[in-house]
Amino acid sequence: MDTKQSKIEIEKILRDFSARLPHFSDGRIDYSTSKEALVLTCFVRYKKKILLLQRSEEVGTYKKMWNSVAGYIDEMVPIEKKIFEELNEELGLDKEKIKDIHIALPYKFTDKKIDKTWIVIPCLAELRELPEISLDWEHIGYKWISPQEIKIFATVPRLDTSLKRVLEDTTLLL
Repeated sequence: MDTKQSKIEIEKILRDFSARLPHFSDGRIDYSTSKEALVLTCFVRYKKKILLLQRSEEVGTYKKMWNSVAGYIDEMVPIEKKIFEELNEELGLDKEKIKDIHIALPYKFTDKKIDKTWIVIPCLAELRELPEISLDWEHIGYKWISPQEIKIFATVPRLDTSLKRVLEDTTLLL
């Protein structure tokens, strides 16, 4: 897959949302009334282990379920900037701790239970060394697992799909 093509595809989707949805006063896209949303699902890997995060009771959806670093793509900024922001916000990881970033093409699925269609951008952040994890309010716990173990966790919908895509069909951003 071509990195430039991935970025163009993401930019095109984001531009479409930005043109048709309301914005918060700070300029971010407001997805609250939309039945669709563009989101980042970023796995963190050190050696052969993947970091899973347990969502808190404070989040809007999928309370207590296991997830990766995730967030709305709600600003017209390069995808790598958003990835670094989310890694820092949710885990306290600085850019210098990241060795490589890989990204897969976005995919779409509808969660009928909450009547929302997610356009997911799966990515993978490879770490230089095992960091100290500093969780924010969105998470109550974390575990380092092998990719095959994801099936035994109560995860947000399609997290296994995102992991498979990012491990098999990715391109290097850094």
